[in-house]
Amino acid sequence: MYIVREIFHLQFGRYKEAKTLIDEAKTKGLMTQPEGGRILTDFTGPGYRLIFESPYKTLADFEADLTKELNAEAWKDWYERFKPFVSHSQREILKQIG
Repeated sequence: MYIVREIFHLQFGRYKEAKTLIDEAKTKGLMTQPEGGRILTDFTGPGYRLIFESPYKTLADFEADLTKELNAEAWKDWYERFKPFVSHSQREILKQIG
């Protein structure tokens, strides 16, 4: 089992606007969210992060979802509106061992 975390560090004061876009993407089915996936925000530590955490049985499953998502025209348009709220991002791919 793999856990993929997409971490978006938001610009100061832009959380509400970014969250509105996340809600829109979820409503329109623009983001792949496998069963057990979740969207988190920080409560302590470095502020203003949105974290998309998704479990995958294989890395090939993750790659298939990512390819499908990135090639969708509606997602591309949505992402262009989301990017201005992000100062930087990172991806973590973790292997569950227990």
